[in-house]
Amino acid sequence: MTRADDLGGELRRVVTRAAERLRRMTNEEAVQPRQPGKWSPAQIIGHLVDSASNNHQRFVRARFRPGLRFDGYEQDVWVDAQHYASAPWSDLVDLWTAFNLHLARVMATTPEDVLRMPRRDHNLDVLAWEPVPAEEPTTLEYFMRDYVGHLKHHLRQIDPDLAEPPASQRTRPQH
Repeated sequence: MTRADDLGGELRRVVTRAAERLRRMTNEEAVQPRQPGKWSPAQIIGHLVDSASNNHQRFVRARFRPGLRFDGYEQDVWVDAQHYASAPWSDLVDLWTAFNLHLARVMATTPEDVLRMPRRDHNLDVLAWEPVPAEEPTTLEYFMRDYVGHLKHHLRQIDPDLAEPPASQRTRPQH
């Protein structure tokens, strides 16, 4: 099994398992924030749709350019602008599932040399869930694994049983 197959397979497994459980939630449960001042499950899944959308174009473009430098987006503004809190829950889950299964295919078909190529020009110090210092080279494989970790993190905010804890790729500073 190649690294690309492994990446795509992991995302596919996480999404398929979580989607089955998410579909059991009602619209009423999906719009209730888990904690005061935090996103509801519907807003979290909406944010993960936005993440999939942004990372889809990043992962595809990274096949054809030497660096990993991409535009960011204002996640809170995007979630509010798209009214995820009032969207039909089943529609959100279906969209999130389909988009991520497509991303799993993109990951699985990425050539190994493209995955592993060191990239010195990147902005994963600001884009990645687990940032890479700007002066350190990184890879598309790292960025894809970071995407899966971010997705697992947010699924666990909805329900810890939706995904196993994300494996840390980097040592985070202790605060």
